[in-house]
Amino acid sequence: MENSIKTGAEEINQGLRNWKSIVAKYQKADTGRAIGQLFSSFGPFVALWIAMYFSVDYSIWLTLALGALNAFFLVRIFIIQHDCGHYSFLKKRKVNDVIGFVCSFFSSIPYTYWARVHSYHHGHTGQLEHRDIGDIDFLTVDEYRELSKWGRFKYRLFRSPVVLFMIVPVIYLGVVLRIPRISFEGWNPIHRKQHINNILIGLVYVGLGFLLGWKAFLIVQGSIIFFFGIIAFWFFYVQHQHEHTYMQWTKNWDYLAAAIKGATFYKLPRVLHFLTGNIGYHHIHHLSSRIPNYNLRRCAKENPVLQRYVTKISFFESLPMMFNKLWDEEKQRMISFREFYRGEAGMTAA
Repeated sequence: MENSIKTGAEEINQGLRNWKSIVAKYQKADTGRAIGQLFSSFGPFVALWIAMYFSVDYSIWLTLALGALNAFFLVRIFIIQHDCGHYSFLKKRKVNDVIGFVCSFFSSIPYTYWARVHSYHHGHTGQLEHRDIGDIDFLTVDEYRELSKWGRFKYRLFRSPVVLFMIVPVIYLGVVLRIPRISFEGWNPIHRKQHINNILIGLVYVGLGFLLGWKAFLIVQGSIIFFFGIIAFWFFYVQHQHEHTYMQWTKNWDYLAAAIKGATFYKLPRVLHFLTGNIGYHHIHHLSSRIPNYNLRRCAKENPVLQRYVTKISFFESLPMMFNKLWDEEKQRMISFREFYRGEAGMTAA
């Protein structure tokens, strides 16, 4: 198995041996395109937010429908925040920090803390030792096999679609990001910024609640954040926990293979790529996080070689992936609970 792992990584490294020179020209920030994206993201978001506010007394269902649409523009705003955290959105570091900080008041995600955690994810994606940082938690087949009945029940509950894509995002956005759960040496300043960012977000929300009325504010902003969490978690899930993803212990880990095989190319209609900041080109983003989102599509189109080894999935092809529950190290793919128990039954019969 270890030889096959190395062979796959070697093939990708050989086929993409010049990847650094390929991506270099796309790493340059474009001020004009960045400013245009700011207008095309914040403008529609604010307009829809106002429309939602005035629709509350008319029809709650209309408000929720507009909230689902506006959640996509919040995803687009968050991708700007995300790029600022990578210092790729604009040329100047301080300007990136300012814009990313402003975005955090819309996304409710503290800017500096999340950016540092996400940066760690980029450096360790696909490493089984570090899967609990910046990734959606999962177990290997062997780890699940060792759990008690209670442990298996808790894991199965956590990985159920309703919990994982509806309840967990609420807990993550409402609780997990409010406390310094992840800490490394020298991170005290990061935690202070997290607390300050959270307090300021809270003050803005309280002020808007008193100014606009708590009922309307909570319905409008709450519905947007709720749908935003579902979309964000789903994208992150299908882009890293697809069936033939890349997961290795550090001794076998390879950066290039992790970027190309550990992420996906999410083939979506052009309008959805627009609304989600081209994050569907996730393998290219992991190949180089210094490429701003507005250059990802062009990089893919102009360099077909970058599509040669990646897993390509459409929206309908991604739906069955919600049943990917465990990483099978022997088969080198994600499997369902049904497949796990079928295999266990076979081993018992044998």
